[in-house]
Amino acid sequence: MSYQIQLLADGQTFTANDEQTVIDAALDACVALPLGCRAGVCGACKGKVVSGEFDLAGYGEAVLSAAEREAGFTLLCRTRARSDLVLDVPKAERDANKPQKMPARISRLERLSEDVMRVDLQLPASETFDFRAGQYIDISIGDGEHRSFSIANPPERKGIIELHIRLVPGGKFTQHVFSDMKARDILRIKGPLGNFYLREDSDRPIVLVGGGTGFAPLKSIIEHAIHIGLKRPIALYWGARNPAGFYMRELTQSWQSGLSGFRYIPVVSDTRPDDGWTGRRGMVHEAVRADYADLSQHEVYACGAPPMIEAARNAFMRERALPEDAFFSDAFSFASAPPVKD
Repeated sequence: MSYQIQLLADGQTFTANDEQTVIDAALDACVALPLGCRAGVCGACKGKVVSGEFDLAGYGEAVLSAAEREAGFTLLCRTRARSDLVLDVPKAERDANKPQKMPARISRLERLSEDVMRVDLQLPASETFDFRAGQYIDISIGDGEHRSFSIANPPERKGIIELHIRLVPGGKFTQHVFSDMKARDILRIKGPLGNFYLREDSDRPIVLVGGGTGFAPLKSIIEHAIHIGLKRPIALYWGARNPAGFYMRELTQSWQSGLSGFRYIPVVSDTRPDDGWTGRRGMVHEAVRADYADLSQHEVYACGAPPMIEAARNAFMRERALPEDAFFSDAFSFASAPPVKD
């Protein structure tokens, strides 16, 4: 059974079936709605149901309180319609870039580390693909499934999408990337997606927190900041399990001379006596917590696994006075159900 979803702000409509979340139905119709992790963790897709019945399941209570639920708010990425719905989603919170569907040809495959592959996609010359630094795309893998990957290059690099793909044991798509994928293969993509992007109209100092390949969208943000001559201080905290996880170490070090006010702090969580690591150790969000007694005047952009995002949100807001509207996150997981960044 299908239902009509209407957006109160401009009357735009699309349909959703019983099994689709509101976000997935909107994406199928190329309707722009705010979205981030699509796992009920980041809260970017929060909206109000003005009328209609729906189910909501599988979300973090830290991003949607009982009082908000009582007032009619929901997380659109975890909401399934059970009747026609009218949604109040302010236009200012909706993604300005309408998602597009298009083919993309693989132009480059480069192994950045033992378990991270760089994949460059060449976009059709006839298409214009505009995105904001920090956003991501979906790749169709057949049977209605997709995988999501952050864009690692800045918007100024036209016609190319750079991805950093980590090998996940048993991962349906990533196993293919590392074993069978080759240059000139064609993929079907959808994007740009997500409300995780650099807020250029702010003057707050920036703290970037990335775990593993969560570095990819932060790379896009930093390279865009260099291009536009951003003057705000930027600190990049990159967490990895071991030193080999910093798969673009030379690039990050080069930014310290190319971007005024930039600091790079790599943090290793699992070290061995023989790995030669002399830098920071522990969880990456704890390194930020240790370095900043007060985040009330900062913006934080965090990208990584949901536990890291939730821990960072709680620590920074409750203990370091970070405003709720100054925490931007892109949480990804490697679960079997979409969305999956594998």
